[in-house]
Amino acid sequence: LSPQGLSMDASKKVDLKIIIIGALGVGKTSLLHQYVHKTFYEDYRTTLGASILTKVLPVDSTPLKLQIWDTGGQERFRSMVSTFYKGSDGCMLAFDVTDRESFEALDNWRDDFLEKVIPREQDFPMVVLGNKIDLSDRQVPKEMASAWCKEKDIPYFEVSAKNNINVAEAFETLAKQALSTYKGIFESYLTDSIKLTPNDKPKQSCC
Repeated sequence: LSPQGLSMDASKKVDLKIIIIGALGVGKTSLLHQYVHKTFYEDYRTTLGASILTKVLPVDSTPLKLQIWDTGGQERFRSMVSTFYKGSDGCMLAFDVTDRESFEALDNWRDDFLEKVIPREQDFPMVVLGNKIDLSDRQVPKEMASAWCKEKDIPYFEVSAKNNINVAEAFETLAKQALSTYKGIFESYLTDSIKLTPNDKPKQSCC
């Protein structure tokens, strides 16, 4: 991502809000802790509402501060969770490869998210994570998940929070997508501002 023509100071951090959503028990909190703290989080208490962790990473010389929102997957919290979508720059959809229902719920989670975020283009920065590939009782074949993601044009990652497989790659891919979109919006805002300036001053007429 090259910030050509952008007056964005690389010494300034860009703050991006990333939200991780998906059904109950797919390992959203574990994925987040593995990425931020490099530890496997085995506390199975349900996330109520949302909790936030931050991580700073350099992406193409831009220090990127990710504010990652971990959300509860229980159906009764769905309306509360959707209030946290606002202002998101990227969305991570997670399911459990050993739980077919969690995969089948992805459509609803994705539709709900796209409906609630401030109307933007459909290619909102998004990745899908199929978690728990370390377990043997798999119910969702890789081909099935890949096909769903290909149809929606969303990158797909097979991950394991427990064994730290592909976790950082997934988060960093989303971070790059989100930064690219952010810069695009920033750039078009600048272009619009430049276009407007010549019309700002009224022409002076001679007396």
